[in-house]
Amino acid sequence: MRSEGRSMKIGIIGAGNIGGNLTRRLAALGHEVSVANSRGPETLTALAEETGATPVPVGEAARGAEIVVVTVPLKAVPDLPAGLFEGAAEGFAVIDTNNYYPQQRDGRIAAIEDDGLTESRWVERHLGHPVIKVFNGTYAQDILDRPLPAGDPERMALPVAGDDEVAKKTVRALVDQLGFDTVDAGGIDDSWRQQPDTPVYGLRAGAEAVARALAEASPERPAPFRG
Repeated sequence: MRSEGRSMKIGIIGAGNIGGNLTRRLAALGHEVSVANSRGPETLTALAEETGATPVPVGEAARGAEIVVVTVPLKAVPDLPAGLFEGAAEGFAVIDTNNYYPQQRDGRIAAIEDDGLTESRWVERHLGHPVIKVFNGTYAQDILDRPLPAGDPERMALPVAGDDEVAKKTVRALVDQLGFDTVDAGGIDDSWRQQPDTPVYGLRAGAEAVARALAEASPERPAPFRG
């Protein structure tokens, strides 16, 4: 991968609130962004004109990409096309922004409910590639409104979980470039600490408070987020 601060090729799969605002910010930072959604590139014309990003079919979003962001509803992950990452750059990283909302959107997923998989471990198994979990508890508008320079005492911190330390380092550098501090939240099996309704979920705070919130999380899935 290219060194920190350099322009990278980034593929974004999903152009909802998080995906759209990441497209806006990453393109503004000078990265080469390809963006895809389930409805086809022709529906992304306005976003492309606004940002300079390239709209592509889902199956082409990862082509040449050094970072691929998967930001689709959790229930849609199994429907992503086979060979999703064919043609990605060597050593590419995958960012997973997803959350499991069984009652609100996704329906019951047995592997999460009964087998105890974290949401991102379930995603990882479907994608067939390690993921780095970040932005899942971030308000989409904050991606546009709350970036601050490194060292600013008001700078927000985001938890980042993942097993691949090289990919995690790359992703944390990108988050820093976007204007946020990061806190290492452990591996993907620890990523329950940042799932919905945990203390860190939606927390707008600095690194110390984020680390404290991660430590205070309970492994028991809250009732509103059980299927």
